[in-house]
Amino acid sequence: MNPVAASPVIEFCDVCYRVADTQVLSGFDLQIEQGETLVLLGRSGSGKTTSLKLVNRLLSPTSGEIRVKGVSNAEGDVIRLRRSIGYVIQDVGLFPHFTVERNIGLVPKIEGWPEDRVRARVQELLRTVGLAPEMAPRYPHQLSGGQRQRVGVARALAADPEILLMDEPFGALDPLTRDGLQREFLALQQRLHKTVAFVTHDLREALRLGTRIALMEAGRLITVLTPQEFLRSADPLASAYVRAFGEGLESAANRGAS
Repeated sequence: MNPVAASPVIEFCDVCYRVADTQVLSGFDLQIEQGETLVLLGRSGSGKTTSLKLVNRLLSPTSGEIRVKGVSNAEGDVIRLRRSIGYVIQDVGLFPHFTVERNIGLVPKIEGWPEDRVRARVQELLRTVGLAPEMAPRYPHQLSGGQRQRVGVARALAADPEILLMDEPFGALDPLTRDGLQREFLALQQRLHKTVAFVTHDLREALRLGTRIALMEAGRLITVLTPQEFLRSADPLASAYVRAFGEGLESAANRGAS
């Protein structure tokens, strides 16, 4: 007897999203499996960020359905849904008047965790994301960009959500900091096995971090491939990304040699 396959953790079912006369997403079907990092890759305006915001109901679809762990996310309490999903964005979104400790511990505190448990969780997460415990009483303006981004990841993990939504979380950082955080993300994911939807327009990042890559263009899903399949793909859009990636590497090498 064959085992029953597990249901996808996140499922887009013929989802459309329209703003006035603009069709942002059209006929969007996608499944994100438990424990994988599904990268949404595409140019600006392709619908990547919109897709993430539909998952935690920051936006609602014009038609179609999004299921989270087998249940329509239109059902139930939207606040409860959002607290159960970690969300990391490019500009971090830390509360400037909160310390690092208060920023990280916000959701657990709202959930009614005892103070000592919140404090222990904050210290655990600071270590997890590579920050010293002495960072806890500092404010966001006292941190570097990379440190703020680490705090943002820690905050998203605070209540131990099964799902993480990450919207170009490393996009605004310098190349060395970005490389370091990508390495830390990979190590973290190997330990925690979260289900991650990760938005980027950077093919190098997609190939490095993704279990699978979902290529989007003009609000449509073009293809979903593993990184290895993506590099070999005959799809014209995937091939265009790979060619541009190769040209970018060649230009960087030429600049370094000059």
